[in-house]
Amino acid sequence: MTSTTSSIRWSPTTPLARIRVAELMDDPALDPREHHAALAGLKRLNAWSKSARILWPSIARLAVDVNAQGRPLRVMDVATGSGDGPMAMAKLARRQGLNINWTLCDCSSRALEVAQQNAHAIGERVNLLRVDLLREQLPARADVVICSLFIHHLDDDTGRAAMRTMASAADVAVGIADLDRSNAGLALAWIGSRVLTRSRIVHFDAIASVRAAFTLEEVQTMAHEAGLHDASVSRVWPARWRLWWQRPVVETTREVRK
Repeated sequence: MTSTTSSIRWSPTTPLARIRVAELMDDPALDPREHHAALAGLKRLNAWSKSARILWPSIARLAVDVNAQGRPLRVMDVATGSGDGPMAMAKLARRQGLNINWTLCDCSSRALEVAQQNAHAIGERVNLLRVDLLREQLPARADVVICSLFIHHLDDDTGRAAMRTMASAADVAVGIADLDRSNAGLALAWIGSRVLTRSRIVHFDAIASVRAAFTLEEVQTMAHEAGLHDASVSRVWPARWRLWWQRPVVETTREVRK
């Protein structure tokens, strides 16, 4: 463990080559108490970085249009983890008077239990689906399929596959947000993780995640190769990128009528 940790330690001269190591959070043998503590730490880190607001403006605009048609917007969050991202957006939706139905997907039953607790804590009803995005097709459809802070776990091939799977279940749009691999991102991850949580899991995984992240240019190429042509990819604070892809109007109309 010592050698692995030192190999990803930040310094001003850290190269930007992509380096992937196993994150501690993904260890199936991780003690449940440490897992819950790490999820709580990540929740604070995501709240500080305002992760939920990265995709929210586009989701809110679609919700306004769909609600005007007399129905809720259906949003599916894949690889949801503890669900703190969509639940933060659920709070924003309430404040803005928007009607959204949330479906939370993850391959971990432990994570889904926490997601259910988080939803219950704010009085939000959600649909929970245990599904492995990399091995299964999504068993339901949604207007928008979103994903945050997951793509950096993947290689190029599985990243493209995940994008295709998300697009195949999305009637209208796909939204993805993740870390941007950069020295600034490494610095923010190191400082933020240590200021906001004492979890050793988060301390390690925060740095590992940035080192494993894709750059904006790499994501643009990946999206094009996955068939998400004309996807909009942009940098957002803090040291992240945002991808938003919508089906062509004719194709969207056909999907919604099914």
